[in-house]
Amino acid sequence: MENIANVLKAEDLKKRIIFVAIALAVYRLGASIPIPGINASALSNLFNNKMGILNFLDMFSGGALGRFSIFSLGVMPYINASIIMSLIQGAHVFPYLDYLQKEGESGRKKITQITRYFTFFLAAFQSLGLTLALKNMPVPGGVPVVINPSFTFYFTTVLSLTTGTIFIMWLGEQITERGIGNGISLIIFAGIVDRAPKAVMDMLKLVQLEEISIITAILILAVVGVIMALVVWVETAQRKIPVQYAQRMVGRKMYGGVSTFLPLKVDQSGVIAVIFAVSLIGLPYTFATFRPNSELAQKVMQFMNHSSILYQIIYVGLIVFFCYFYNSVSINPKDLAENMKKWGGFIPGIRPGEPTSKYIEGVLNRITLGGALFVSAIAVLPDYMKSKLNVPFYFGGTSLLIVVGVALDTMAQMEAHLLMRNYEGFSKNSKIKGRWFNVGQ
Repeated sequence: MENIANVLKAEDLKKRIIFVAIALAVYRLGASIPIPGINASALSNLFNNKMGILNFLDMFSGGALGRFSIFSLGVMPYINASIIMSLIQGAHVFPYLDYLQKEGESGRKKITQITRYFTFFLAAFQSLGLTLALKNMPVPGGVPVVINPSFTFYFTTVLSLTTGTIFIMWLGEQITERGIGNGISLIIFAGIVDRAPKAVMDMLKLVQLEEISIITAILILAVVGVIMALVVWVETAQRKIPVQYAQRMVGRKMYGGVSTFLPLKVDQSGVIAVIFAVSLIGLPYTFATFRPNSELAQKVMQFMNHSSILYQIIYVGLIVFFCYFYNSVSINPKDLAENMKKWGGFIPGIRPGEPTSKYIEGVLNRITLGGALFVSAIAVLPDYMKSKLNVPFYFGGTSLLIVVGVALDTMAQMEAHLLMRNYEGFSKNSKIKGRWFNVGQ
């Protein structure tokens, strides 16, 4: 209660939190506004019988896709655009983008603007694919999802979905700038958390109807608790490399002669790798929706089933890839080694310069592999347990990874604001280690 009171005392922080609450309320309101011309009962039957990628994407949209609301696409087009832009910059395909990267803040703003235009293109493309899929997708009972598939319906639907995505992108940027935490991540967080009370109530009803036993329900809750504890433990874990600074004379004063450490997070990318992997693995489904009745599209949709071994292998591979990709973008061992050498620092037993750079790179690669494999296991194993325990609603480690990771990073930023104003943080004995990440950068 004392920590909450400190948050309320800090006027700037209180305003930021209120702004985030209002922005998320606006997002949830838009997620509940359906697009006209859709048969709600047929749409509900479609999602109740499709426990594959549709329900997975519906979770990321906060239930908006299941209602086919104006925010059905969510932030996925923006994340996909950010992934493609990051890969293009990393591969140095276009010299103009390399030039913008060296321009500092002005170049970053231009790259962000290009990403927005790309988001608009992807949103329009995915909106058209989703609309055509709803018209052609077979529904149990033979009742069509689209009541009147006219040109007016297609135009208004694609326009509404595209505009909704652009609005969410703008809302996320406003949360990042005027609120607390990362806006895009908080929007995904809000969509996942919004479904948690309903999932708990559904499980209680299933226990009352004796469709699942009390022991199974307790086991599910215990697994969720253990996973959350493990995620917190790994997300806050660090590999501390000892660094010694030699004494040096500057003017008439002696500096240096202290021992410190270089902290490297075990899971540096955090939820970014998971979000990127989910976004990228959903792209084949988008292409398949243009002709859902074709043989190739049917194979793609079968592949997108979470119980598919090939799907799980590709999903794990993408998570590991994006963990390493994020580290290569955010951490440069050569720069760290040069800065240490410049200020008279060295790692005991390692020569300054190139040997230090290789040593840091080796340590970073090892701990990144461990963190990536842990995140992959958390993302995949609950899906395996779900199939074994026959849980009739979506339960996955991906949602827990995102919820816990975003919560930790947001609390870390709140704690930083409190410490700047001479207030104690949330934990008196230690500080919450945040990531200060931004999706797409």
